[in-house]
Amino acid sequence: MQENDGPRRELRRKLMGMLLRHAVESDYAAIVDLANQAYRGTGPVASWNIETGIIAGQRLTESLLREDLAAKPDAHLLINRDQQDGTLLGTVWLEPKPDGVWYLGLLTVRPDLQKRQMGRTLLAAAEGFARENSAHRIRMTVVNLREPLIAWYQRRGYAGTGETQPFPYGDERFGRPLRNDLHFVVLEKEI
Repeated sequence: MQENDGPRRELRRKLMGMLLRHAVESDYAAIVDLANQAYRGTGPVASWNIETGIIAGQRLTESLLREDLAAKPDAHLLINRDQQDGTLLGTVWLEPKPDGVWYLGLLTVRPDLQKRQMGRTLLAAAEGFARENSAHRIRMTVVNLREPLIAWYQRRGYAGTGETQPFPYGDERFGRPLRNDLHFVVLEKEI
């Protein structure tokens, strides 16, 4: 056995123990709470990658979540709980696009559980789910000023495509921008 097999074996064990399942309506309130806490939370348990100084207000509402799910019936909103009906630990949105490309968004982990490799484990489980459903590449967008988050994804094999997408100024459903220089960078990874 090679020396670096230990971390791989540990990651496989974590993935096998992860209860990743499709969200149901009774999960929506907890998903909204977690998204708002992870993206815009404050205080001693705030996430390491919050959008303070960039975007204010709520990141997600239940009506917006329902709207997105209705508009994108092929998307998968997946959740992770510590037990079948236990505490919500994380979420991820996966949406199939043409040519084996899947969009990944809303990757969230409870802020008090961050720095325990749960985010990378959830990301790997999401990639595995997409791969099992014929994905060849994962694509995502990240606000350009979230440099620590972009670097985190790059360490997990995602690379900038050079593409950008405009920030939806004037549409405050996802929050109120606090700067006028926002846009999204596009990251991709072959899986």
